[in-house]
Amino acid sequence: MDQLTHRRCFLRTLLLAALLFSGCAALKQCAYEGLSRDDWQQPDRVIQSLQIRPGDSIADLGAGSGYFTFRLAEAAGPSGRVYAVDIDPDMISLIEAKAKERGVQNVEAVLARPADPSLPQGGIDLIFTSNTYHHIENRVRYFTALRKVLRPGGRAAVIEFDRRSWLSGLFKHYTPREFIKREMEQAGYRLAHEFNFLDRQSFLLFEQR
Repeated sequence: MDQLTHRRCFLRTLLLAALLFSGCAALKQCAYEGLSRDDWQQPDRVIQSLQIRPGDSIADLGAGSGYFTFRLAEAAGPSGRVYAVDIDPDMISLIEAKAKERGVQNVEAVLARPADPSLPQGGIDLIFTSNTYHHIENRVRYFTALRKVLRPGGRAAVIEFDRRSWLSGLFKHYTPREFIKREMEQAGYRLAHEFNFLDRQSFLLFEQR
């Protein structure tokens, strides 16, 4: 990478960081979704890999602007439900506005506390989280507690930046996949599948032990 390109990338990083910490929901959405996210996130392939069934109840932890929320809702169908969980009131308001605008009836936005996602016990088929794992404090305790919201046979999917992304490395917004595996095992899960098609993230699917 030449100096000019590096400088442009650095300035873009600072811009996205500034947007993320601003108070405007629309600007935060830009920060969360970034530039050309569809190209590297491969959302359609992610959803396909999850093998969601019509009628499933899904918790989207750290839903942000709803990038995956509405894709998950479409996969679950009208009889399913997606709980869009976030601790940022601006993002909750944005998701509610999007759901109303699009006429989506199976999305419920949930304003959570950092240590409590406020989900119904025993009612979730899939816990899904993307680019949020590194923000969670005491992750072993958090995901141990989440086991009570899962139905028998319930699963947990974790997509997380790793060291291959220079941007996430700059802000230390990543978790090595081996850390995730170890912590989820300690929380009472076992690795069911590891997907390797994302070029800057790990994608791990767990089941309850």
